[in-house]
Parts: sequence; C-alpha cells; structure tokens
Amino acid sequence: MKLALPKNLLAEQIALLERVIPSRSSNPLLTYAGLAAGPETLVLFCSNGEVDLEIRLPARVQGEGAYLVPSQPFFQLVRSLPGEEAVLSLERELELSSGRFTTRLSLAPVEGYPELLFPEPEGPSEAFPLQAHIPAGDLLRLLTQVRYAASNEEYRAIFRGVQLEFSEGGLRAVASDGYRLALSELPKPQPFAKKAVVPARSADEVVRVLKALGEGEVALALGPGTLGLAVRGEGAEVRMAVRLMEGEFPDYEKVIPKDFPLRVRLEVDPFREALRRVSVLSDRQNHRVDLLFQEGRALLSAEGDYGKGQEEVAVAMEGTPMGLAYNARYLLEALAPLEGEAFLEMSGPTSPSLVRPSGEGGYRAVVVPLRV
Repeated sequence: MKLALPKNLLAEQIALLERVIPSRSSNPLLTYAGLAAGPETLVLFCSNGEVDLEIRLPARVQGEGAYLVPSQPFFQLVRSLPGEEAVLSLERELELSSGRFTTRLSLAPVEGYPELLFPEPEGPSEAFPLQAHIPAGDLLRLLTQVRYAASNEEYRAIFRGVQLEFSEGGLRAVASDGYRLALSELPKPQPFAKKAVVPARSADEVVRVLKALGEGEVALALGPGTLGLAVRGEGAEVRMAVRLMEGEFPDYEKVIPKDFPLRVRLEVDPFREALRRVSVLSDRQNHRVDLLFQEGRALLSAEGDYGKGQEEVAVAMEGTPMGLAYNARYLLEALAPLEGEAFLEMSGPTSPSLVRPSGEGGYRAVVVPLRV
C-alpha cells in the first residue's frame, strides 16, 4: 500500500489523534495510530477506550490495507518532514519519505485492535438509530459555554459530565459541579427526545475537532451508551464515537431562581476587568470578593494575605440594594461567554444568583453566593 498527500494537511490532522491516543495503556495497541487506505483516501484512526476517532484525508492511493504505527515517533517525524509532500509506503514496515528524507518504522497488525463503530453522516444506522443534524458552530457554542461548570472531582459522579438534552423545544447543554450551573440552548426542534451525559474530558475532544474543522454541519447520533459525531470540514472528514456516562442529572430546574429582589444591568467588560483586578487580593482558598450594590453602583472589595483593594463600577439597578460575596473565579467563569450588556439577578444574599445576556441568547448561569 502506498499513499501520497500534502505534508501540511497530514501534520494538521494528526494533532487531533495525538490528544486521544494514550501514552500508556493496559492494551498496548491503543498507543498506536491506525493507518488505512480507502478510495483516494487516507484513513487515520485511534481510540483510548472512551473516545474513538477517525479522520479521512484525500490522498493518492495505490493498493489497500490497514496497519498500526507507533504514534509518538510517527507524529514527530511527520511534523518535521522537509518537503511539501508526504509519501507513505506500508507493507511489513512503514517507509515515510519527504524531499530527501526517508525513514522506516515498524508496524503492528490491526488484529486485536478494538472494533470502532462510527455514525454515517447520511442518516441513522443500526449502531446509531437516532440522528440529528446541527451546525458545527452551534454545537461548539453550546459545549464551550457550559464546560467550565462541570466538576473535576471523581466523587462528583454524574456531574463530571456535560448533559445534552434533545427535545422538540431544541437542544440544550447543561453542566454543574453542585456549586454553580451553566446551561445553553439552541431553539431548533430535534427529531427525538433523549438525554445523554458526555464525560467532560471527552467533550473537550469534541470541541477541539469542531474548532479544527471550522463551519459545517454535524450529524449527531445516539446509540446504546454512545454518542457519535460525523462532520465534514475543509480537506477532512471526521467521525467520532464517545462513550456516555450512565444516568442523568437530577432535577436542576428547581435551583434556577425565578424571583429577584434585585436585578442589575452591567457592561460585561468593565465589570469583569474590575472583578479580575480586585480578586488578585482575595483570600486564596475561597477567592472571596464582596459586592455591594447601591445607588447605581457596584462596590467590589477583597481582602487577603497580601492586602486589600476595592473598585467601583457603574451599573443600572432595579430593586432593593444588597450586599453579597462570591467566589470570584466562579463569577468570572459565569461571565466569560458574555459580551456587551448582561444581567446579574439576585434572589437573596445567600441564595442562588442568575447571570444571563441582556438580549437574545440561550445562555444562563447560576452562581451561589458565599455566606457573609
């Protein structure tokens, strides 16, 4: 089997595989990258047991076959190839050449490698009976707006994931670690009703793929315990399969406040920058910043081991003046997806607050104040 394709195209796409392939595994074959030939196509594939990934690149192909190549030396060599084109000859070993450079790498047979099942972009399949189509940019926005709120603690169980909710009302992404919650909605009716919890680290890989491929349409497919994605980008076609977490989130709607004695409209950038500056002097354990809202202003103050500081920011207020304290990092992350004007709505000094855009937008974040 012999293949030839632009070196830069190959180098760009192997970065996606590199994030998935483990450096060590109980199954040593998972540390290899898969190479296979299709009609005028080089197929790259890999798995870490949680995420399966396949990338199809246009190439000049002679012959057919599938092989495993040790990933780390292969990736390093591809990135440093001197010529414009990469030529791969595979039989008992891989001969990789470009310009005046030639090297050989040992190969492993694909026997014993896990079977990888992927969705088809054209429609549902036996392995993935439920399928919906969504613009890549919308899915990217949903995941990136909520990912920060997912827990990194093993004991938090289901909260270590991002829940995707398909319904007639649209597609919603939700994440929470028990102390804050973020949700983002796309008001586009979906062809089925289902909830799926994607491990947060797997959601990170989906985000990287979507960013790498740019605009396009994603086929999202659900099978037993698996979420599949298929997307065509510039110069590449990518398919993924992500193992889902068992279960679903408890009823989080009840923690989203509905009544607000104080509603504050603020300019996101100046408020966020003031919060970031003041938080430098906050306590290093709980990152506490005190906020006092009164007479059209917000007074931000913090005190820690290195001193204390405060800053005043103009805001528009509706309701009863109030003083609260927040973990500055949580509030900064809740504000991160927003631009222009936003609302900070407070249900009480120690009860949940809501962050949302002032105009249209499906993003909302719940942040619980610290006890004063």
